[in-house]
Amino acid sequence: MGERPVVPADIVDRVGSVCLALPEAYEEDAWVGTRWRIRKRTFAHLYSIEGGWPPVYARATGRTEPVTTVTFRSSGPELEALTAAGHPFYRPQWGSNVVGLILGDAVDWDEVAELLTESYCVLAPKKLVARVGAPVGADQPPT
Repeated sequence: MGERPVVPADIVDRVGSVCLALPEAYEEDAWVGTRWRIRKRTFAHLYSIEGGWPPVYARATGRTEPVTTVTFRSSGPELEALTAAGHPFYRPQWGSNVVGLILGDAVDWDEVAELLTESYCVLAPKKLVARVGAPVGADQPPT
């Protein structure tokens, strides 16, 4: 494949509106897709997979058709529940607390907002976590 798959702009905007509402979070281009970080820690990574590329991500999802997916951090019982749930969730082979979610047509954007906010809280310093309120409503259009 000559070019990297591109995540649709509306999905980047939607995920970004949740992530950038969190204290000191910032967005940057990743080697593939877009990631959101707190300090130097990635709490959300959004990318598309197409034609088996990028291979490590395509293998992790087990999908051959084009998909857009987001990886995030989780912990405790929720980590186990998400990884045991099966599609649309999957467990990548990197990071002991990383979970992936395939963003299909029936995605629950409120759930995505909660998962991304919780991911931020797994990695952010306690002082910043204390400033986190309820997740930004993902069903609202990005500003």
